[in-house]
Amino acid sequence: MNENLFATVRGWLLEDFSAMLPGLPEALLARVELTPTRDAAHGDMASNAAMVAAKPAQRDPRELAAALALRMQARPGVARAEPAGPGFLNLTLAPELLLAQIPVILAAGEAYGQGAAQGRVNVEYVSANPTGPLHVGHCRGAVVGDALANLLAKAGHSVTKEYYVNDAGAQVIALARSVHWRYLEALDLPGKAESFAASVPGGMQYGGEYLLPLGFELAALYDDRFVDAPEAAWLDIFREFAVEKMLALIREDLAALGVVHDVFSSERALVAAGGVARGLQSLRERGLIYHGVLEPPRGKTPEDWEPREQELFRATEFGDDIDRPVGKSDGSYTYFANDIAYHADKMSRGFSAMIDVWGADHGGYVKRMQAAVAALAVDASARLDIVLCQIVRVMKDGQPVRMSKRAGTFVELRDLIDEVGPDAVRFIMLMRKSDAQMEFDLNAAVAQTRDNPVFYVQYAHARCRSVLRAAGEVGVVGDLTSLEAPEELALIRRLVGWPRLVEQAALAREPHRIAFYLYELAGDFHALWNAGRADASLRFLQAENLVESAARVALVAATATVLRAGMTVLGVTPVEEMR
Repeated sequence: MNENLFATVRGWLLEDFSAMLPGLPEALLARVELTPTRDAAHGDMASNAAMVAAKPAQRDPRELAAALALRMQARPGVARAEPAGPGFLNLTLAPELLLAQIPVILAAGEAYGQGAAQGRVNVEYVSANPTGPLHVGHCRGAVVGDALANLLAKAGHSVTKEYYVNDAGAQVIALARSVHWRYLEALDLPGKAESFAASVPGGMQYGGEYLLPLGFELAALYDDRFVDAPEAAWLDIFREFAVEKMLALIREDLAALGVVHDVFSSERALVAAGGVARGLQSLRERGLIYHGVLEPPRGKTPEDWEPREQELFRATEFGDDIDRPVGKSDGSYTYFANDIAYHADKMSRGFSAMIDVWGADHGGYVKRMQAAVAALAVDASARLDIVLCQIVRVMKDGQPVRMSKRAGTFVELRDLIDEVGPDAVRFIMLMRKSDAQMEFDLNAAVAQTRDNPVFYVQYAHARCRSVLRAAGEVGVVGDLTSLEAPEELALIRRLVGWPRLVEQAALAREPHRIAFYLYELAGDFHALWNAGRADASLRFLQAENLVESAARVALVAATATVLRAGMTVLGVTPVEEMR
């Protein structure tokens, strides 16, 4: 049997529908959905098939739904098929069809729900400027990106996890100057550090204490060699040193969260290798870059607007609101030009499917970047999806937590991990859709209650494992017909929805759906556990009822399997026991 029961039943539905209405085009059949019902009273699955075909077939959708219900009712795996509302079809599956999925789950193990092999996809996430430790804002993007990459791999894609190092802009020059200031402080020469700080326009942009060790290292390496040297003598040395150290710090922070990237791509290396010129040349050759003057923008003036002639990309031809500058009047490139080159580079590496995870403050950049990718894809095969992550407020005792010990202005990722652990950080960050603002409650994150979702889910897995340890190894799965209690069937229905959930969550680029599913699955299992405490006949292990016990142990094993598979996607530890 197909692991994806929804795919199996949808196949039956399309067979019957096509027999009833021969010649339906494939494009129309592709729009036929089979989804879980929102209310168990309406059955297990619902389809829009009759409403999709009603207009092309010139038939009443209610009539079509009724006719389709008669055909589906004849299927051995369907207990009841009923038309509903304006033309929906509700299906209730036969218990034996649901029960038959338990051995399927056990045979597949944690590979249950694994999608068929699909194409390559590049997921770029975090990509924080290498100027300091990661903070809570970066954390959400790290968790969402990593879980999304895992989800896509579960759905069958070959995934590359990428970090784009923004090491070519003004921010790393500011970092080098801040490190030079710390270097002068480390040498402890009267007035030198203060004098230098006063000479830097805008002062030290990165004043956190995390740069102190770098100052002492540079003092040990170079002594007073660069004390009175011009900036040109030390800028590149200090910049490369600082970026290397900051990237090491970032990698450590990410590793503590369980995030490991496959590729780190350097913006500076791309620019130095002529990547920007190459990226823009193909657009020039197709007449997509021209010289012009943009109208002054309404409201806030963007950084890349100049009231003079610039090189402009014809972004409006690909869905953007205005054309966008790629070259400034002084001959230098804009940040957007570098980003075009970077995505062109991804495409040259064989990625037609790309996903970027950005902070919500970059939302205004989405249209132009998607326009650029559409323009670069001459054969229209490339696609760029953008996942936006809103801000996170860290709360404790009902009050916002604002300050970091080292950085002085933000909550560091490492501080959050040290406070509640990586599992809680990852799971809770996924309990809201990424584009919704959220509050991270430190008190709830360490509570051993249902209010702490990671505890609730891990506790369900630990309970499963305690039953399995007491029962010994799961043997050959035999008679499962004793699994008929409402709590048991509700749990099975949840389990059989896992493959479809993986497929749909991956298509929607929404890893939070996995967290929601696991929380609901844990709730179904805890409900069954509690039912057994109230009704002895529902207990998992009963020495006097070996057949029933074996069936329930198989159900517990299937539940543990899906819980582990889901937690693996989220990067959360499936604990064996709770202390």
